[in-house]
Amino acid sequence: MADSNEMVINLVVLGRTQTGKSAAGNSLLGSSDFESICSPSSVTTCCSLGRSCRISGIIRRNGCEIALRVRVLDTPSYPHSSLSKEQVKDTVRSALAHHFGKEGLHLALLVLRADLPLCPDESDHAIQFIQELLGPTWKDFTAVLLTHADKAEEAGFREEVYLHSASSTLLSLLSLVQNKYIFLDNQKSIIKEERAIVLRKILNFIRQNKYQVLLPKH
Repeated sequence: MADSNEMVINLVVLGRTQTGKSAAGNSLLGSSDFESICSPSSVTTCCSLGRSCRISGIIRRNGCEIALRVRVLDTPSYPHSSLSKEQVKDTVRSALAHHFGKEGLHLALLVLRADLPLCPDESDHAIQFIQELLGPTWKDFTAVLLTHADKAEEAGFREEVYLHSASSTLLSLLSLVQNKYIFLDNQKSIIKEERAIVLRKILNFIRQNKYQVLLPKH
């Protein structure tokens, strides 16, 4: 907490190559801090921290508006086209400790594509990776961010009907993280109102977890 009129939340984005991690990070920050391009190989090879400007109109406390600042750690994908699992894990763990070691991590966002099915192997690998990275309380500090929701909607799967058609693998994963999930429309994510909706959902998850933080260790 920087001061009584400001709240800082620390987030990390995790996920496979080309799920849109970096783009999601940019959407949350309202910036283009992270390189986000379509590529046949993994684009991000090291962690980088992005910081938002002061955001107003999102959160109130005791009847007063509080400014919000968002810090997002972008990470290499796992699996990665040129880095081993241990290399990715060591890189992310070191960056978490360096950037959030004192203030703590509020929420890890596991980025998945809403327009692609989640396979059991992919889910198992993601869960194991996050578990090893964050420790035994990982479920309390993890939410699923479903990107490319606009493409799923174009195919006739609006948010309210999407989960009725989702695979049991995805539903099991959402159940593990206490149904903390957010749909991100890649076409509208730069729009201020859309960003505010997503940030309010993230703040709600943090509130549900009683504003606890995870203190990363090397």
